[in-house]
Amino acid sequence: MTIVSPSLLAADFLHLDRDIEMINRSEADWLHLDVMDGTFVPNISFGFPVLEAVAKACKKPLDVHYMIEKPERYISQTARLGAMMMNVHQEACVHLHRTVQEIHQAGMKAGVTLNPSTPVSVLEDIICDVDMVLLMSVNPGFGGQTFIENTIQKVQRLRRLISESGSKALIEVDGGVQGETAPRLVQAGVDVLVSGSYVFKAKDPEGTIRSLRAL
Repeated sequence: MTIVSPSLLAADFLHLDRDIEMINRSEADWLHLDVMDGTFVPNISFGFPVLEAVAKACKKPLDVHYMIEKPERYISQTARLGAMMMNVHQEACVHLHRTVQEIHQAGMKAGVTLNPSTPVSVLEDIICDVDMVLLMSVNPGFGGQTFIENTIQKVQRLRRLISESGSKALIEVDGGVQGETAPRLVQAGVDVLVSGSYVFKAKDPEGTIRSLRAL
C-alpha cells in the first residue's frame, strides 16, 4: 500500500469543512499542508489560524510542509498543533541538522524537502537522521503545475542513497501526481504520494484516493 497525503492547497477554501470531512471519510493516510510565505516561494497560502482550525477538524495525521524562510522559528507552534510530520526545505535551513534535532525534540517526525534543482547528494550526511525526504516534482509555490520528468531518476538516486546508508527515511513526492505519473513514481521507489488537484478536483475524490493507495 502506498501512503497518500492529499494536499489541502487544492481544496475549496470556501468549504474547507466539507473537504476535510471528505478526507476524514476517505482512505487518505495523512493530510498535506503547504505553508508558503511569499519570500521563499512567490506565493502565500495560509498560516496558523487556518492550520489550527484544520487540526481541530481533521482526524488524519498532519503532514506540514513549510515553504518558508527560517522554518525553525515555528517548531514549537507546529508541535502544539499536534502535527505528525514537520517538513522543511534544505534550501531554507542554514543549520539543517540542528533543525532536524529540534523537530524531533518537539515530538514530531522530521522531513527534509528538496527543490527540483537540488541534488539528493546534499543529504548524504543527514539521511540517517531524517524520517522522510520530500522531492518536489514541480517548482514550489503554485499548484497544478506540470510534472518534471527528471524526478523519476531522482527518486531512484535517493532510493539508492537510503539503501546504501541504512536509513529508514520514507520518500515522498509532491507536484503533478496523477493517474499517469503516480504508478511510475511508486515503481521508482516512492512511499508517499502528495496529490492536490488530482484528488480535490476529481468527480470521485474518495475513489481517487483509494486508487492511489492501491498502487
